[in-house]
Amino acid sequence: MFTSASYTSRNISALISITLVMLLLAACSSKEKSITADQAVVEYDLLYTLPEETISYDEEVRPILESRCVVCHGCFDAPCQLKLSSPEGIHRGANKKKVYNGSRFTAEEPTRLFIDAMTTEEWRQKGFDTVLNEGDANPLTNLKDSVMYRMLRQKQLYPQARTGMLSDDFDLGLNRAQTCPTIDEFDKYAKEHPMGGMPFAMPNLDREEYTTLVHWLAQGAPMSEDKQPSKVAAEQIKRWEVFLNGKSNKERLVGRYLYEHLFQAHLHFDGTDDREFYRLVRSATPPGKSVEVIPTRRPYNDPSGSVYYRIVRHQGSIVAKTHMVYELSDKRMQRYKQLFIEAEYEVTSLPSYEAAVASNPIKTFTAIPVLSRYKFLLDEAKFFIEGFIKGPVCRGQTALSVIEDQFWVVFLDPYADVMFLDDEYLNDVSDYLASPAELEDNFKLLASRGHYRKLFQKYIQMKEAHIKDIGPVNIKDAMRYIWRGDGNNPNAALTIFRHMDSASVNYGFIGDYPETAWIIDYSVLERIHYLLVAGYDVYGNVGHQLNSRLYMDFLRTEGEDHFLALLPADKRQAIRDSWYQGARESNKGDEGEINWTKTEHVTGYQTDNPQLELYQYLESYLGPLTGDGDYINRCTKDKCKPKVSQAILRVDRAMQKAARMDGPIVQILPDITFVRIRMGGKPEDDLAYTMINNKAYKNVTSMFANEKPIEARDYEHDTQTVVRSLEGAYPNFFYTVDLDDIESFVDEYNAISDRPEYETFIARYGLRRTSEDFWEQADWFNQQYAREQPRLSGIYDLNRYQNR
Repeated sequence: MFTSASYTSRNISALISITLVMLLLAACSSKEKSITADQAVVEYDLLYTLPEETISYDEEVRPILESRCVVCHGCFDAPCQLKLSSPEGIHRGANKKKVYNGSRFTAEEPTRLFIDAMTTEEWRQKGFDTVLNEGDANPLTNLKDSVMYRMLRQKQLYPQARTGMLSDDFDLGLNRAQTCPTIDEFDKYAKEHPMGGMPFAMPNLDREEYTTLVHWLAQGAPMSEDKQPSKVAAEQIKRWEVFLNGKSNKERLVGRYLYEHLFQAHLHFDGTDDREFYRLVRSATPPGKSVEVIPTRRPYNDPSGSVYYRIVRHQGSIVAKTHMVYELSDKRMQRYKQLFIEAEYEVTSLPSYEAAVASNPIKTFTAIPVLSRYKFLLDEAKFFIEGFIKGPVCRGQTALSVIEDQFWVVFLDPYADVMFLDDEYLNDVSDYLASPAELEDNFKLLASRGHYRKLFQKYIQMKEAHIKDIGPVNIKDAMRYIWRGDGNNPNAALTIFRHMDSASVNYGFIGDYPETAWIIDYSVLERIHYLLVAGYDVYGNVGHQLNSRLYMDFLRTEGEDHFLALLPADKRQAIRDSWYQGARESNKGDEGEINWTKTEHVTGYQTDNPQLELYQYLESYLGPLTGDGDYINRCTKDKCKPKVSQAILRVDRAMQKAARMDGPIVQILPDITFVRIRMGGKPEDDLAYTMINNKAYKNVTSMFANEKPIEARDYEHDTQTVVRSLEGAYPNFFYTVDLDDIESFVDEYNAISDRPEYETFIARYGLRRTSEDFWEQADWFNQQYAREQPRLSGIYDLNRYQNR
């Protein structure tokens, strides 16, 4: 627990008076020095107004930190690893090492809050420097010796411009050099980087916000106590910890399986507040005792002793990038008992934690029926897909560079005769489903790629042999292969949008008909989780990161090939070739000598565009689970018209035109743009839309995705999707427009033909980093997200907000 001394005006008046007299005398004794130099360090006027009552962290400070600081200092890629989203993060402080380093040859020691160290002293031993005063405590030194205060003060002394673009002196690149000064280094930092105050490259705090933070820091930065489980949650936690820590081998194996799949979830209990979340951890102590988190690098690493699965309350702010909600309830427990406990199977011995076994879930959990495992994953498929989209990383480029910018996902039905859910079959092929996660930090990049490529080829051959006698069937009958979500589960149809090194997952089919789609089976879904979530190490070396990316090539290909297998055999190769134009020769033979392109599985197509037909069959078969037809982007007919007010319909119709933006011009537009439509009433009545750029690629299978972007990109086929909601965790830009101007806004937008015209457009509708109302609009978008998704929303990250 962190504690801080608290000071008020009553007990510092004399101290400040004496200090000021001494400073004035010093100033008068020198012709070259004035009090201005000292005021540059501490703004003494604010010390005189220090309130007698203690500033409330939760009620006064945290809202400012969340809206002005956590928007950049909330995830793994927070500058200097300074996470201001919790008292623990503030006390931990800053570190000069980057978490994201794509060239390191040895892995870094993990520095995960609430896992890898539990006290301030432990963080100091790991190389973190304080941003608060940790010396002699009084209001004056609490400011003078606080990096956090000095950064805020620097911004006040050198305020940001209030119009136009920021100069090129501001390096806003994600891989920019970081300067993380300690208090002893701050004077030098301030001299060399006068515009480097905080919030960096964003508008200044207003006077009230600034004063509140300064008073709080002067008082010793008093924090709140850790939040404890609510009464409603505490009762459920007891039941869940009993369930997760059963004594039989079956119960112990199930507990391990559930933990390794839910370790990154923000658990929400039925009946608790929408913003009350919990985490599942491994502890060295049993239920009923204080939790002692076991800090392994991966969730399946050997705990080296007794292990208990415990549930603890999530502490700190909720940021959008890592917020993945998983609901726990009595109904959920009954489902688990049905799938895992009541199912008939025996666990004669427990699997080891050896890397080659633990990293391969097909081998580790072979005792649990595959059908049970697959149903568990399907129940919340969006959550598990989000795992590698949002999960353990804040920059997902290592994995995300191998997927398209927009595609649809459906799943093979658990009971389909083409489904590979035969336990004996999966046991036979399990050795071929090993992934680079077993190598952990191995740098043998090319050798390991060849090894896993051979395993993958052998698996594909066995898979073909398993289904060679199935079919062909008519396209209408083939729909039974697709999981229908039991009629009401929205996880049956998903859309994935990639936004450079970030991405998002949505229920339903959103956007125009995509270039590609995935049909996922159990083994693909499970292996994605263990490759890019459970097995992915953001602190790993370059070999680990690239091996993970290369294996994801195989998994993407497998999902796409399931989709292609439902198309006419004589069309498949041409369609596939269009997805992989210019692919390197080293990548073309990943599946080896395959026959699926020649074997007819599905018949009955009526047009020369079977891919479009297949999409339309899926829409019809899945029905409402695919959404409302997407009136803005795909179906402009009256049957798809949403039941909304005329004012909203007016904006939707205008946005239909914006969604037609395509071709090379799209490349100069932001990946993700939030649009606020002011409706003329209360702020909460305004509408929010998102413009999403879908960059086209000749192929996404190049070994190094960004080595030569111009070779992989297909600018002529860039498109745009517009949705009436807020999409993505990293907005790149904001537009604001009045309802009466919506048609002009869209007409001017669609008329953009080059960058100068785009800059003119921004001058009228855009919110630059220098705009005086920037924070007002940023606050509105965060508040609107909370209104749209009270439980699923989190704080947006502005690290990628563009300087335009």
